Amino acid sequence: MITNGVPQSPTVYPLAKTRVWLMLAGSLVFVALGIVFLVAHSTVKMTVAGALAVPFFGLCAVLIVQRLFRGRPELVVDDAGVEHVRLGRFGWGEIAAVRIREQRVRNTSQRFIELVLHDPEAYLARAPRLVRSTASMNARLGFGPANMATNTLPVPPEEIVDAMRRHRPGLAVHH
Repeated sequence: MITNGVPQSPTVYPLAKTRVWLMLAGSLVFVALGIVFLVAHSTVKMTVAGALAVPFFGLCAVLIVQRLFRGRPELVVDDAGVEHVRLGRFGWGEIAAVRIREQRVRNTSQRFIELVLHDPEAYLARAPRLVRSTASMNARLGFGPANMATNTLPVPPEEIVDAMRRHRPGLAVHH
């Protein structure tokens, strides 16, 4: 937003490194458990669990390490739009609304910010491969393709939505 003829400074959110270090530790614990299951192979279920856990959580650990040492902000909100490290850049004209969503699985929940897009297909055509590969699963769950996890951000999602509204007054927020 331009205030008194002066553009507003971007709002920059760095990676919440403490949380991400804990995610790395958790991934490494599951890699170690998977190795134990593979070495012990006392049952077929344990062997299969180990065979699945080691590559999956190993890949998670590699991706987390890359994120920790990347040095880029996790999210930047400015007068032109939003740039998320995983989702890419969105101009305000692409965003119809934002909303804070919550996905509950058993005893835990994951909060995230969904960017409701005017043309999701246009975004998917340019989206990173990981986003394209998860888009159909998100659609089956009732979500759009542009979802920002909040567990890697240093502030609650409400603060991010407030920053979005400072940069884009009149931005629709769905509840």
